[in-house]
Amino acid sequence: MPVHRSGTARLRRLAVAGTLLAAFSFLTALPSSAATTPARGSASMGMGVVAHDGSDGTPAGGRATRTEGVDVSGHQGNVAWSTLWNSGVRWAYTKATEGTYYTNPYFAQQYNGSYNVGMIRGAYHFATPDTTSGAAQADYFVDHGGGWSRDGRTLPGTLDIEWNPYGAACYGKTQSGMVAWIADFLNTYRARTGRDAVIYTATSWWTQCTGNYGGFAANNPLWIARYSTDPGTLPAGWGFYTMWQYTSSGPTVGDHDKFNGALDRVQALALG
Repeated sequence: MPVHRSGTARLRRLAVAGTLLAAFSFLTALPSSAATTPARGSASMGMGVVAHDGSDGTPAGGRATRTEGVDVSGHQGNVAWSTLWNSGVRWAYTKATEGTYYTNPYFAQQYNGSYNVGMIRGAYHFATPDTTSGAAQADYFVDHGGGWSRDGRTLPGTLDIEWNPYGAACYGKTQSGMVAWIADFLNTYRARTGRDAVIYTATSWWTQCTGNYGGFAANNPLWIARYSTDPGTLPAGWGFYTMWQYTSSGPTVGDHDKFNGALDRVQALALG
């Protein structure tokens, strides 16, 4: 004899089915991990510093003379250079390239604009060691704004080597492999320009991804990133920093930096 389910039982089944459907819809609507990965080309100096190495700080006072600088990328668009000049900024770096696939669309306004207002300027390259060789990226950098001229107003190019915003922190390289990649870039840059490039990095990344290698310190000026009241412990080999990026929050635009010396020392670096 067939058993007839009550109307109450049918309602319960419908309610459960509705709950499961709602849960499935919610899960499928959640963003994937890929959605949190930035677009290629969007990286900029210090992008990983806040996430990996602490929050913004203000430099402690009472130190030796330091000269204020700024670094910018395509994120800042057209920069009000006269405003920065009037605030005391005297040197600037502009992102020129990333990998061998990206050039900053605002590079001309930023690089020439800082120069035209009176600043000493330079260009930087955001390294992606997992995409192409160090030599290929150095050539791309030099060919797209990263060169150098002995005009007394142009700083040597900077290799920005830090956390990978698109994947594994060390770009899938062993410590020795990373050192070899960096050397390939630096040697090619010197061969192309006659200058030793500046190395921009953070001590914790450098320790993790190069094994705290000290072999570049004799020739390559250090630009240390640390968003705190002082630069902290430096990577192996460097007894002092040349530049220190101390904040990513302006004022005005960009990351702000201190050159370890008076303006005449900035000029000396420009002249080589």
